[in-house]
Amino acid sequence: MSESILTARNLSKVVPSAEGELTILHDLSLALQRGDSLAIVGSSGSGKSTLLGLLAGLDQPSGGSVELAGHRLAELDEDQRARVRAAHVGFVFQSFQLLDSLDALENVMLPLELEGRGDARERARVLLERVGLGQRLSHYPRQLSGGEQQRVAIARAFAAEPDVLFADEPTGNLDSATGERISDLLFELNRERRTTLVLVTHDERLAHRCQRHIRLESGHLIDHAEP
Repeated sequence: MSESILTARNLSKVVPSAEGELTILHDLSLALQRGDSLAIVGSSGSGKSTLLGLLAGLDQPSGGSVELAGHRLAELDEDQRARVRAAHVGFVFQSFQLLDSLDALENVMLPLELEGRGDARERARVLLERVGLGQRLSHYPRQLSGGEQQRVAIARAFAAEPDVLFADEPTGNLDSATGERISDLLFELNRERRTTLVLVTHDERLAHRCQRHIRLESGHLIDHAEP
């Protein structure tokens, strides 16, 4: 029997606006097991990134609950939620989010060093070789192409062996060929490490590579598909 890793129950998000309260997300529920892959699709403003932030514990819902790796996020304060994310979650962003002052190896080492791991350098080197950047360890982000920077970001995200990887438009800034290679890499690591993938994407091809996908429209779940 599969082990549940991420569960959302009746999630909603309401924010104030000039016209009164604005509901960004309406009463959404889902459950993911270890090794699952889920794509969240929909037009801009549909609530995709809001949902991602709620599932990752980066934001608090107005209603409903999220359970991540056995932790009920609503019962934790921000420091506790940050510790849960550090222990169980990895992130890949469209804008890469690399530190310009660190080279590729140091960027991947950083989360491992924050954990106090003595093997940070060796593990970072192995991961960068795994993503095809073994010859670029000492290069800084400004010396890397967009695709290479995204591969560094993926290596960094997988460095701490997360249970769940959240990716917000991971191929959005890449050309189609590079985006395809990045997609291949994400799913290879998903299979090898049983890391659950949660992807926000406009790319329908990427979405259909996932085992499941949900479509949002104005904060409503309008489609929930599995192969």
